[in-house]
Amino acid sequence: MIENINKAVLLLMIANVLISMKGFKEYSFLDKYKFQVSRILSGEKIRMLTSGFLHVDWLHLGLNMYALYLFGGIVTQHTSTSNFLIIYFGSLLAGSLYSLKEHKKEPYYSAVGASGAVSGTIFSAILLDPGMKLYLLFIPIPIPGYIFGIGYILYSIYGLKNQVGNVGHSAHLGGAIGGFILTIILNSYLFTYNLATIILLAVPIIFLLVFGDKLPKK
Repeated sequence: MIENINKAVLLLMIANVLISMKGFKEYSFLDKYKFQVSRILSGEKIRMLTSGFLHVDWLHLGLNMYALYLFGGIVTQHTSTSNFLIIYFGSLLAGSLYSLKEHKKEPYYSAVGASGAVSGTIFSAILLDPGMKLYLLFIPIPIPGYIFGIGYILYSIYGLKNQVGNVGHSAHLGGAIGGFILTIILNSYLFTYNLATIILLAVPIIFLLVFGDKLPKK
């Protein structure tokens, strides 16, 4: 399988593994480049990018890289490599920006992981492959991609507002929104061939953007 992987996807996976491994061994390195609100607001904007190549442990890294391998492959089959890279890095930054917005009053809030970029890649794949069906461990039947996408947004909203788990829900949301917007901008033909999926995914995203700040937090 590895010989058929797109080179850009492979290089991103390698970069994530190597940089994360250095962070595993050297806490000072992880601390210097992780997402941290106070540091970013004081001018260290590079953390909004570098944090996306760091992970807390092998499980965190492995899950993100497996998702990148699966969905990055789908995206690169349906659009150009340059478009994929724009979507990946744009989603990473969108995830960081949304996290900064949600946690700007929490100076010590910190996070690492490629989840924002991967979330954007997942949403891009759903848009580009409307017939996609996903198999989840706890559901014995295939789930249409757009159903998964809607559920993903709604669960992430719930997780963010209720502080569910040690998970960067804000990065997931920002990344998903970034991937959604960038994919339809870069692939305008989707409005002709996949308008229904665009509308279905747009509904929870618009709900979040319009009413997100009004939803109560735990």
